[in-house]
Amino acid sequence: MRAKTYLVVTLIACFTLPWLSGCGIPKLCCVDPNPYIPTDYKGKTSTDNVANVGVYEFFNDQALAQLIAEGLASNQELKIRNQEIQVARNEILARRGAYLPFVSVGAKGGFDRTSKWTPLGAAEEQLLTPRGGEFPDPLPNVGLTANLFWRVDIWRELRNARDAAMQRYAEAVEVRDYFVTRLVAEIAENYYELTALDQRMVYLNQTIAIQKQSLEVAKAQKAAARGTELAVQRFIAEVRKNESQLLIVQQDIIEIENKINFLCGRYPQPVQRTSWDFVNLDSSMLGVGVPVQLLQNRRDIRAAERELSAAGLDVLVARAQFFPRFDITASVGYEAFNPRYLFDPGAFIASTAGELVAPLINKAAIRAEYQSANARQLQAVYDYQRTVLNAYTEVVNRMAKVENYRKSVEIKQSQVAALEQSVEVATNLFQNARSEYVDVLFSQRDLLEARVDLIETKQQQLSAIVNAYQALGGGYLLTSQGTTYKDIRCLTTPYLPGEVIDVPTPEDMPEELSPEEDSLPPLPSEAALSATTLDAIEP
Repeated sequence: MRAKTYLVVTLIACFTLPWLSGCGIPKLCCVDPNPYIPTDYKGKTSTDNVANVGVYEFFNDQALAQLIAEGLASNQELKIRNQEIQVARNEILARRGAYLPFVSVGAKGGFDRTSKWTPLGAAEEQLLTPRGGEFPDPLPNVGLTANLFWRVDIWRELRNARDAAMQRYAEAVEVRDYFVTRLVAEIAENYYELTALDQRMVYLNQTIAIQKQSLEVAKAQKAAARGTELAVQRFIAEVRKNESQLLIVQQDIIEIENKINFLCGRYPQPVQRTSWDFVNLDSSMLGVGVPVQLLQNRRDIRAAERELSAAGLDVLVARAQFFPRFDITASVGYEAFNPRYLFDPGAFIASTAGELVAPLINKAAIRAEYQSANARQLQAVYDYQRTVLNAYTEVVNRMAKVENYRKSVEIKQSQVAALEQSVEVATNLFQNARSEYVDVLFSQRDLLEARVDLIETKQQQLSAIVNAYQALGGGYLLTSQGTTYKDIRCLTTPYLPGEVIDVPTPEDMPEELSPEEDSLPPLPSEAALSATTLDAIEP
């Protein structure tokens, strides 16, 4: 009769505790509607996408390719992000172990003395050992046990936490890969700025040489009483100004070189580069593809997508806290008052128990965590929307900058050609005493300023091309044949273009966790997410 009553009570508890626990779950908030991504970039689309062009083919510069390879091999921040991936990977291993049984082995020892003037002490006074002797006083106790604890994952709380960790591992990989694209773009951008400074040095030296020739002419005219000291001093001042500017440009070159060295993870040293006249980055067309391709090519969007999936799983984990928790504990071993009896068959002990516990009265903390998980999920949704919007805006801005600066360069080239002709005419007239020195001075100054403006405009155009390439998702694919950063990240020496590399796989890598991006955990399907979570993220 007592056994039947216990069974009935247990069944009632099993059926009523989940209902009592789950009836107080608060409703989740939903996100605001968001406009769909446009189908073109302000009227521009193309069948090809420059994101599919490898870095080495896109830049087509051996010196720049070597700098990029060194940066990918030695950049310290990139190495930090690789370790963040390892931290995320270890979190999966920790979460995976949480839903499996925990088995531990322990030994204990001690003694106990009970007062004889208590019921327990008085009873123990009358007890005898199995061999007829009296128990020692105080009573020693030694034991050796194997213990098991298992929290049965009824509501997938622990497995959802593991899946969330897997999504964040994939997110860490995508964040690292996005940094790779930014690192490539930053090295290239500084490289072109460095070549522009080299060309500015060339123009300054040419201008100084011309001005020194004009200075000698002015001195000769003064000696022949055909000129004045004013012309001599004005030319001297102009020469000194440009010589001073030459030193400032040299300092800028040193700083840009060292910035590139820092990005490449090396100490200051000269940076090899191609001459400005051989830079042909603007000769290639930028295929923009269609905006929806950003969802696949932009690594920051892919990272935001992974975080969105992980946040949805976090909501399921928090929701499971409202339902009963079922724990199983068990232990087996030996226990005796004397070590020599420890492995006697009579010293064997065993126990097992199951526990079903559910929150009933005070669930404020659980509700708060559940609502916080929902808020973090909404944050992930809005961050995803913001990331997509930012990516689209970057492409539009940079493509417009590429086109406008290209037109500006063409106009400035015509301006420079006209000023070069004017300098030649003014110099000839001045040398033949048919023009004032001021005409020569102003024409030389205007030419130098126009050349500097042309270089800066051209450098901004190249920077826009580099950033447009990165904004479209380019910079991770090193060669158009498919070589990516993951193929070289285990190397300790700089990667050389065209080199065939066999990447080693760590022997201790678990089977379920490959270091390659191809084996990253897939995004959860609608079946994997509960209707509650889908309602929360559905506009």
